Amino acid sequence: MKVVLVSAVVLIDVDGRVLLAQRPEGKSMAGLWEFPGGKVEPNETPEAALIRELHEELGIDTWASCLAPLTFASHSYEGFHLLMPLFACRKWDGIVQGREGQALKWVRANDLRNYPMPPADIPLIPILRDWL
Repeated sequence: MKVVLVSAVVLIDVDGRVLLAQRPEGKSMAGLWEFPGGKVEPNETPEAALIRELHEELGIDTWASCLAPLTFASHSYEGFHLLMPLFACRKWDGIVQGREGQALKWVRANDLRNYPMPPADIPLIPILRDWL
C-alpha cells in the first residue's frame, strides 16, 4: 500500500484557539474540517512543506524554528496509508486568509469535536484538548 506523507499544523492564536480549514468542493472529503497543511514533495522536509503550504494556502510566513513537533496521525484510507506529522505553531507573519477558497475558523480545543473531520484527524482531538 502506498504511504502518503502529509504535514499539518495546529496554528494557535493569542487566545489559544486553533485554526481549522474546510476542504473545498471538488477535493476528496470536501466539506470536512482539517488542520492546514499538505503533501510533502520529494526532497522536502515536513517542516519545509508546511512553510510552503502555509504561504500558498493562508498567505502567512513562518520558520522551521517556530514549528514544534506535537504528535502524528497514521491512518489507512482506501488505496493509500496516510502518515501525518502534526506540528504546533504560535508565531507567524501576516494575516491568515483562505487563498484557495476554503472557509477558515478559529476554534477552541474543547469545541473541535463539533466540526466534522477526516478520520485521520479525529484521534488528534483529545491530544490537543489535553495539550492546550
